[in-house]
Amino acid sequence: MKEVKIVLVGYMGSGKTTVGRIVANHLNVNFLDLDAFIEEGEKMSIASIFKEKGEIYFRKKEIEYLNKVFLKDESFVLSLGGGTPCFGNNMEFINSKTPYSFYLNVGINELEERLVKEKEHRPMISHLADDKLTEFIGMHLFERSFFYNKAHHKIKSNRNTPTEIAEMIVNKLV
Repeated sequence: MKEVKIVLVGYMGSGKTTVGRIVANHLNVNFLDLDAFIEEGEKMSIASIFKEKGEIYFRKKEIEYLNKVFLKDESFVLSLGGGTPCFGNNMEFINSKTPYSFYLNVGINELEERLVKEKEHRPMISHLADDKLTEFIGMHLFERSFFYNKAHHKIKSNRNTPTEIAEMIVNKLV
């Protein structure tokens, strides 16, 4: 198989990491999570970076590490943080480097059902009351969907399993 670089974008809880691992496994290529790559390089958690150095520092580092990933001369599946496509010219950069950017489009209700269970692990929403979650996700998704929709491919989840979504992605590879 020729070199293939697959990038998954979407809102938190859309399944980028889970689906990405399945796709990478299926294709027998490396799976990379940009947030984990940043944490490894910076020797601190994303939450700590935000808290200690601020979002602007983090967003600059995010661009730097995104560039490093694409310098790799190998096939991979890359899962981005939910905000990555929305800053700088990240989506344009990604789309210029690969024809395989995928937006995992998950509805607000499905996202809310997933995220309410893992709120304490999500710094952006951990402080919200459960009854404020739907409104927050809806507003945030509205702001970000402009960037997510720039992806070359859109995968709409209608309560599909991660394996079914991975299959949809693999079937779109030429």
